[in-house]
Amino acid sequence: MKSFEPKDLPINLVQQFLLGGVAPRPIALVSTISTDGINNLAPFSFYNAFGANPPIVAFSPARRGRDNVLKDTYGNLIETNECVINAVSYSMVEQINLASCEYPKETDEFVKSGFTAINSDLVKAKRVKESLFQMECKLLQMLHTGDTNGAANIAICEVVKFHINEEIIPSDGIGVDSFKLDLIGRSGGNLYTRANDQSLFEVRKPGIMKGMGFDNLPSFLLNSEILSANNLAQIAVNDTFPDYQDTLNWLDLLKSDFQITNLENANLEPSNESLYVENNDYMKLFLLGLNSNQRQQLLIEKSIKCALNLNAKKVNNEIIVDVLNIINWFINSNK
Repeated sequence: MKSFEPKDLPINLVQQFLLGGVAPRPIALVSTISTDGINNLAPFSFYNAFGANPPIVAFSPARRGRDNVLKDTYGNLIETNECVINAVSYSMVEQINLASCEYPKETDEFVKSGFTAINSDLVKAKRVKESLFQMECKLLQMLHTGDTNGAANIAICEVVKFHINEEIIPSDGIGVDSFKLDLIGRSGGNLYTRANDQSLFEVRKPGIMKGMGFDNLPSFLLNSEILSANNLAQIAVNDTFPDYQDTLNWLDLLKSDFQITNLENANLEPSNESLYVENNDYMKLFLLGLNSNQRQQLLIEKSIKCALNLNAKKVNNEIIVDVLNIINWFINSNK
């Protein structure tokens, strides 16, 4: 590791470290209006949500690094205490890039960037019609971290009204459909990230249960050369392994489903092992291991790995149950 203290670095390098290392960051397309009635629109990636009661979001219209100039968004916020934060979907990425240009204060960035300005209900700042998720906001506080080049001005805002396109509201009415919202995020340099179905994945949250942790995993898992630390954490987030009798009952049902009593009539060929791995067919790998004394542990670990691969994109509780039972069977059958 190379280590640096910010005080020893030029501002532009500190900025690049932050942009590259704190990423991807959500983008707030912030619309404000001056006291003269001029619309302003600018994207900010130093931005996030910080509470729900009341709903709080914050972003930073920081001082410009090269010349210490304050942004028009900052001035309008100080004067009016109002803004609209518009979510940025992939379909808007080139337009928000255009809106980031440093136009004169009298320029309407809605016009320059081709976005459509529509009236808000509770604030004077306009909303961006093309955005699928919009928040009318009131400025609660502007935190100043300094008056030198690149210093942050943190605008802490309360959301006073949400506007959500019906297309991104799930059928149960809870939250938003992230796949349809198709947000983009900012990374370092010229890089962006797209949160679409190719990159979104689920992680099983512990919820109210307390994960058993790595310290309660069997040694064969901890010493595995096949399973990664991420794999182990997928297992350790569960609170406990099943009762062994439950595992035996599970195994009886499994054998019944496959209509087998031993390897010979299971229609499973050890020579097909690589094919089973390629297809993440963890049950067939487990059944091979069930009947193999010589390579049992290796096949069990491969089975677990394949099951967790299937579970990596979308959480499937049935797969988690299978994994816990496979581990439990192996632990108890080898005592």
